[in-house]
Amino acid sequence: MDPAGCARRHTPGRQGGPTKGVISVAISLSVVLLLAIVLVVMIRGGSIKTGPAIVAALFGFFMASTGMAPSINRFLNSLAETIDQIKF
Repeated sequence: MDPAGCARRHTPGRQGGPTKGVISVAISLSVVLLLAIVLVVMIRGGSIKTGPAIVAALFGFFMASTGMAPSINRFLNSLAETIDQIKF
């Protein structure tokens, strides 16, 4: 029981608290949205053509289904957590 007298529920296989997965999803969605905006700006600005942009997007899509995806995901999550711990 916690100090307020409420029983805490333990979910097996879940580590890092109740919001760890939510934060990871929010960061992933934010990064995808940011990269999509940058890609659209670069295409409209003429600094990258549509063909290479499509190739780069497909590369990322197929890279996500390889064995490297979990390592890349762990790296980006640890980078996000490190940035989150910086106090200004």
